[in-house]
Amino acid sequence: MDAAVLEQMLDEIFDHAVVHHGYTNYMRDYEVVVYMTAAPSTGIKPSYLRYLFRYCVQAQCETALPATTWESSLDDRLIDHATGADLDGFVWGVKWHPMYPGAKLLPPSDAARRWSAALGIDFHDVLIETNAHRLTLLFSDLQVTEVPVGYTPFVAD
Repeated sequence: MDAAVLEQMLDEIFDHAVVHHGYTNYMRDYEVVVYMTAAPSTGIKPSYLRYLFRYCVQAQCETALPATTWESSLDDRLIDHATGADLDGFVWGVKWHPMYPGAKLLPPSDAARRWSAALGIDFHDVLIETNAHRLTLLFSDLQVTEVPVGYTPFVAD
């Protein structure tokens, strides 16, 4: 996959809402589902896009929140927006994270070079940052498709 094309695809999701991320049900590829919106005046309808990071040999997810925020966010009422909205702490129940600071292609790592040499296809490192998580993925290809409202990634085929 061409690095310039990959960078452009990642730039398009800046500041939109991540509503799901994780390995697919067949556990080879990693998906990030993004809710894309535009100002109502544009007439562009909101949509859900599935960013499928194919042949994902490494996925790391870590918190972007400091320990002090975690400390005030352990109350289970915060995992439901209705019960957590008026509490102090991070309200997990909003069920989305803004794609900010965003996603970017990283310089090729030693691991990417090793996988490229071993399989004969290009591998890339990408960093995806939301207000709550930092994802680092090592993968070969990216496919973007629209998914319907209510898309459930773990439904058996």
